[in-house]
Amino acid sequence: MSFFSEFKEFAVKGNVMDLAVGVIIGGAFGKIVDSLVGDVIMPVVSTIFGGLDFSNYFIALAGQNASTLADAKKAGAVLAYGSFLTVTLNFIILALVIFVMIKQINRLKREKPAEAAAPAEPPPTPEDIQLLREIRDSLKK
Repeated sequence: MSFFSEFKEFAVKGNVMDLAVGVIIGGAFGKIVDSLVGDVIMPVVSTIFGGLDFSNYFIALAGQNASTLADAKKAGAVLAYGSFLTVTLNFIILALVIFVMIKQINRLKREKPAEAAAPAEPPPTPEDIQLLREIRDSLKK
């Protein structure tokens, strides 16, 4: 089997396609979480803490004096811990959502085998087998 035919067989398997769909949806979901944190949660947190803008929290490592993070980055090295806090909050929210989803999926998987484990009625005996049993029983008498 050639390399390309093996690759084609691998690429069209269901798991690879499921993974591709998951990556695409995950990227879109990541953007939603970024927007939720940046546009909804952080402004509320900023208001609670007296109008602080976490995106402009930084330590200038090159000794530059700048009022915004963008200006400080242009002038030299910067430790942008406000951006780090925002990204960390993004991660925590995303991890929480994924945890809840996986927990629900596992719960559904546990319930499904329990339903399938219930004893089912045996299928009815075919007529020819029933006749053969009657013949056997009558011969025994």
